[in-house]
Amino acid sequence: MTQGNIEMIHETKDIILSVRDLTMMFGRRKQLAEQMLAEKKSKDEILKETGVTVAVDNISFDVERGKIHTLIGLSGSGKSTVVRCLNLLLTPTKGQIFFEGNDIQTFSAQQLRAYRRKNVSMVFQSFGLLSHRNVLDNVAYGLEVRGIKKEERVDKAMEMIEMVNLKGWESKSINDLSGGMRQRVGIARALANDPDILLMDEPFSALDPLVRQDMQFELLSIQDKLNKTVIFITHDINEAFKLGNMVSIMRDGRIIQTDTPEEMTINPADDYVSEFINSADKAQVYQVKSFMQVPSCLVRLQEGANTALTLMRKNNVSSAYVVDNKMNFVGVLPLDAAFQVRNGKISFQDALIKDVATTTEDTQISDLIPIASESRFPIAVLHEDGKFAGIISKAAILTSLK
Repeated sequence: MTQGNIEMIHETKDIILSVRDLTMMFGRRKQLAEQMLAEKKSKDEILKETGVTVAVDNISFDVERGKIHTLIGLSGSGKSTVVRCLNLLLTPTKGQIFFEGNDIQTFSAQQLRAYRRKNVSMVFQSFGLLSHRNVLDNVAYGLEVRGIKKEERVDKAMEMIEMVNLKGWESKSINDLSGGMRQRVGIARALANDPDILLMDEPFSALDPLVRQDMQFELLSIQDKLNKTVIFITHDINEAFKLGNMVSIMRDGRIIQTDTPEEMTINPADDYVSEFINSADKAQVYQVKSFMQVPSCLVRLQEGANTALTLMRKNNVSSAYVVDNKMNFVGVLPLDAAFQVRNGKISFQDALIKDVATTTEDTQISDLIPIASESRFPIAVLHEDGKFAGIISKAAILTSLK
């Protein structure tokens, strides 16, 4: 892809990293292996005839700034090889990797060093911590390598330690920490350099399920605060869908589909993708906008209780959702309260129940389950600007779980 093509992509979306036609092979007879790939030979055939392992086969994808892009696949699918190409720990056999529109394979040794130190940081599954250093010194290590003065690097390291909720542990030995705490140190160390991109290679896979869940939440919280771009490698479909704004599913070194979790679930590219995501927790995938509906009884504030009663009777429901002239949600009017208003016992405003649960269109269904169980009425759905968008009922939430 030419520089001009990359710039055109950047005009439509804020793309920080672009991978184009990336191929990675291990072995000596790569030229013959490339020829066999062009002839549509399988990886097994190529390995048998040439001794060359095709780890990644001609993949392309874009990563949007400030988003989490997950790469998922079974063992041997090539996902970890891809992430090691993104900082040139592995040099691709073919293809290009553009950071901010610049091909990193054209970087000088000095430029590549700066790219690795400042623009990208990596978090490993095995933590990669220095056992002879305490928590603070581990977090500050990258800053020390860059020659940052001690006072400044200590301040920055403490800021990151607090960010990952390890304040008070800065003087502890790494050996005193649990697995989850060690991974927090690894994340804090990566963040201390203030990188544009975090590369995370199955960082939570060695952790216990509950600790893993906590770390997933921690990562989402950190990404929300710092707006970092994250490329996250996992073999867990639920983790991929929970974390990823975009997901790429890999098989035999190739990307089968790149899409949002919800779109991938609704429109899988093929049977392999469909089977792969079949075990996913659908509540972690679907968003409210896919299951919300317009209430059958919606009234404006000035229309009053009589109009509300007429609509409730017509639609055979026992409550009405009330909005003002600008479609701001005001509250819910129950049937019994509407009768009291008509009989002059209470005012229309006093009849409204205003502490009704609300949510947004992009909220995941899983986040609503505990709220819905306690809610007397269907949950009101609001646009980002606070305008009324619709409702989502308990029945709709249950339907999404099938």
